[in-house]
Amino acid sequence: MIGILIRLTLFLVLTGCNMLPQRDLQEIGAKLPEQWNVRQQAINQPIPEQWVEIFNDSQLRELIEAALANNYELKAAAARVDAAIAQARIDGSGRWPQVYFTADHQQVQIREAGFGSSRFGVFEALFGVSWEVDVWGRIRDFQQAAMSEADATNTDYYGARLSLAARVAQSYFELVEAKLQAAIVEQSIKDRAIIANLVRGRFQRGLVRGLDLRLALTDLANAEAELKETHNRIQGAARRLEILLGRYPEGDKLQATTLPSLPDVITAGLPAELLERRPDVVAAFSRLQAADFRATSSSKLRLPRITLTAAGGTRSPDLTELVDPRSVAWNVFAGLMQPLFAGGRIAGEIFRNQARAEESLNLYKNTALNAFREVEQALAAEEWLREQETSLRKAVEQTEASQKLAVYSYRNGLIQILTLLDSYRSTLVAQSAHLSITRQLLSNRINLYLALGGHV
Repeated sequence: MIGILIRLTLFLVLTGCNMLPQRDLQEIGAKLPEQWNVRQQAINQPIPEQWVEIFNDSQLRELIEAALANNYELKAAAARVDAAIAQARIDGSGRWPQVYFTADHQQVQIREAGFGSSRFGVFEALFGVSWEVDVWGRIRDFQQAAMSEADATNTDYYGARLSLAARVAQSYFELVEAKLQAAIVEQSIKDRAIIANLVRGRFQRGLVRGLDLRLALTDLANAEAELKETHNRIQGAARRLEILLGRYPEGDKLQATTLPSLPDVITAGLPAELLERRPDVVAAFSRLQAADFRATSSSKLRLPRITLTAAGGTRSPDLTELVDPRSVAWNVFAGLMQPLFAGGRIAGEIFRNQARAEESLNLYKNTALNAFREVEQALAAEEWLREQETSLRKAVEQTEASQKLAVYSYRNGLIQILTLLDSYRSTLVAQSAHLSITRQLLSNRINLYLALGGHV
């Protein structure tokens, strides 16, 4: 009989126990290029690990540190890591003997005909031990799946830190830009008020029509309305930033009014290196490994289970006799359980976990491809944004020069009021657009650092 069980077990091991698939980080279903498609300038600056320091902004550094310490979403992510680690401990507990102990006291009453009734107490002390010997590694694989999930959750946490730092930096830049935009509009209002007074004086002397004065005052009122809109942007950006910092959204308290200079161009490294740097890619790969472990563990449900159980205890009306070794009764059993028919439950479990492993594989491939897209996109965007910034800087220079010429020409009656007002509007638009593109360059650089992974 034992020989038959051994032969049956070997058969099931060879036919029903799938080996864990050998995975590779570069298993994405697409050939990786040797370098990024976007042309990069030749520069020997490596990918920054602590990219925050590159901006050389102490207030930005302080804000990011405050967010990393107080942000509630990040604290929730840290709690998820603790829960995942605890789950791995729970899933691995089946590899060890389970010991139970119970103590009880009962009152027993016995009635006898003609003799009345008697009442006495009984004390019990019982223990039990059960242990499934993990011969085939089924429980171990199940535990490994939970540990891989915990690794993925932990990697998600570091990815959340990186994402939070990026959001704080971008929100900070948006707030500073809004303040600078307000300063530009305020200066434009002052300039337009001077023009309105100039037109009013010329109107009072009968040199221009009333239409000129009304057009100048309308233009001034529009600029004042634009300033209100910019102030609204400031308070909105400030409150969004305060939420990231874990503070009550009271409004603007920052004194920063200068955007940092754009750091030098960096080399993005090789595409294959990204698979080991990006937290979301690493986490997706860990979840793929967890799915593989579950699929392997479920495939071993068809194999025999060897269990050891022991039970014992003592029962006595005298509490002192419970500790007497001579009153203890116990027994030990060893058993072998082989599933023969489970109504399709085991087959369904195996198929479900294999399907989930296939799902995790495709999710990993999609995550990796999306990571490559984000890097390519950020690299391409920086190239075009730099060119756009150069053009807008030239536009600002030209509009500021044309504004001075327009004022001179209007004073001497060489141009109409509409031409003068248009020069002021063009100057404001060019200055605002140049400031916006400068902030976009900084935000895109943050996107590039975020796409490349790294630490904060």
